[in-house]
Amino acid sequence: MQYYLNGFRTGSPDIQPAQREHDPEVLPAQVDVLIAGTGPAGAILTAQLAEFGDLHTLVIEKNGEPLLMGHADGVACRTVEMFNAFGLADRLLREGYSVNETVFWGPDAKDRSQITRNSRVKDVAEGLSEYPHLIVNQARLQDFLFEKASKSPSRTAPYYGVELISVENTNDGDYPVVATVRRNGEEQQIRAKYVVGTDGARSAVRRSLGIKLEGDARNHAWCVMDILATTDFPDIRVKAAIQSADGGNILLIPREGGYMVRMYVDMGNLDPADREARSRFTSDQLIATAQRIIHPYSLDVKEIAWWSVYEVGQRVAARFDDLDADAAPDASPRIFIAGDACHTHSAKAGQGMNVSMQDTFNLGWKLAAVLQGRAHSSLLRTYSEERQAIAQELIDFDTRWSKTMSTAPKDPGNPEAGGLDPDQVQEQFQRGGQFTAGFGTRYTPSLLTGGTQHQHLASGFPVGERFHSADATRIADAQRIGLGHTAQADGRWRLYAFADRDAQGCSPNYDALIQFLGQDPESPLRRFTPAGADVDAVFDLRGVHQGSHTETTVADLPALLVPAKGKYGLRDYEKAFASQLVDGGEEIYEARGIDRAAGALVVVRPDQYVSMVLPLDGTAALTEFFAQFMAETVVAA
Repeated sequence: MQYYLNGFRTGSPDIQPAQREHDPEVLPAQVDVLIAGTGPAGAILTAQLAEFGDLHTLVIEKNGEPLLMGHADGVACRTVEMFNAFGLADRLLREGYSVNETVFWGPDAKDRSQITRNSRVKDVAEGLSEYPHLIVNQARLQDFLFEKASKSPSRTAPYYGVELISVENTNDGDYPVVATVRRNGEEQQIRAKYVVGTDGARSAVRRSLGIKLEGDARNHAWCVMDILATTDFPDIRVKAAIQSADGGNILLIPREGGYMVRMYVDMGNLDPADREARSRFTSDQLIATAQRIIHPYSLDVKEIAWWSVYEVGQRVAARFDDLDADAAPDASPRIFIAGDACHTHSAKAGQGMNVSMQDTFNLGWKLAAVLQGRAHSSLLRTYSEERQAIAQELIDFDTRWSKTMSTAPKDPGNPEAGGLDPDQVQEQFQRGGQFTAGFGTRYTPSLLTGGTQHQHLASGFPVGERFHSADATRIADAQRIGLGHTAQADGRWRLYAFADRDAQGCSPNYDALIQFLGQDPESPLRRFTPAGADVDAVFDLRGVHQGSHTETTVADLPALLVPAKGKYGLRDYEKAFASQLVDGGEEIYEARGIDRAAGALVVVRPDQYVSMVLPLDGTAALTEFFAQFMAETVVAA
């Protein structure tokens, strides 16, 4: 974390100087962005847009107070990586339960009325991420994000007790979207440049757009309950997939705090003609079913913190914005939906909250870039194009995993009945490991994602996938730093330049690239950075030299890697790294398959996904890529 750039300030560096104040009593009449809903998707979008003090963001929530008890709890590794960009990963790690293993239980071969442990596996495969899979109350996660937004330059905070009734794009004026809201029984209209509906499965925004969720219900009921209980079940503090011979299945998730546990309990099939079936379940039934499944072990429930019954189903919207299929090629969307407003599914894969937050992490930087004039409005079309495909992949995965978790185990005495053995359940779990860890997303070639013709230069940074951090040594102060951890949720593009090395130990192509980026009029830094802004205001360049940090001093670094910034022209000493780790270990070139002779330039989007891998002399392709969607500005000074 860097601070004091524009002068010393007392107090917490987390509290940034205010550029706008929040008035909780008065709803503004016009805003840049209106966000309807304060769930995970709305919270991420709020925290991201709040960093831009010149943008006016309004957040409304129909409930009268913040969420107190979260429904979701699984935080994927990829989500923790994203929270690191907000400076919040440490808070998640401190409060959360770290899921290290998953155990699989099934009927005891000697007595099928009882269950026995069959196997155990790592919950997250080795090397997927430096962060674990966490369990954190959704309410706490949202608290972190809204607290950050309240300390941001815009001092953004939600207005609770404000319900969105309808929204319409009038195509009129600078604030063409008209939202009708109700507060304290009175309706009023708010005009906005853009509206984002993160208002859940019964989304008023989606309804206003005439978009339906399409898919099927599975007519199968599951209960979820957070309980405080005493038990002799030996794996009560381990994630467990439990199959009983005839009593259904349980997915057990230890909760944060060391005492509470969540159980997803299979309640069996529902009569599709009985629409009230779910409402007739009682907490006593849920407990009795759970007790029957884990026989011969006891379960004495002392308190239920929260419980619900849901019907398994998977639905997804055909589009995530207000553009019809026959919209003109130059039309740009003004209204968006995200999270549960455009995709719903079961909870057992732990992906709903995580994918919802990735939706708005994808959208937020694009909105900011367009609103600040850094990108053409056509950029916003990529949100629905990218995220609708990802949502469908989630639906397909969730369908497979839900079916697995609802299938009875095989009965050796009745093989014709079908079913799954515990090892088959484990196989399905491991096959979906990348997806459940949050790494199933891969963006295909598009406006924002290039081809793979140069992938061999950095094989460990696959194009279209998230930038997988690895450690390097910062040259200025010999600190071991996760290179990806330097990226913040600030809307900037990342350019990671890995130096080449010839027979004489020189880096001619790397040196030429740095000179091009800093001096050539065709450089994206020169073309797309506003005059008067810091040189890294739009593109955050990081250079990695081969070898030890002792071989290169700060005085040897090119000016672009120690840029003068802020009102005092202070030098930023955190841009240049050496590949050799100061305390030993695998170098980043080896860890991520970077060609030592040729080097590589890795271009990373503001939401941490790799757009391109280029050779160091691929400057024409670099310029051409950004010229497709970025707005030309006055050349930076």
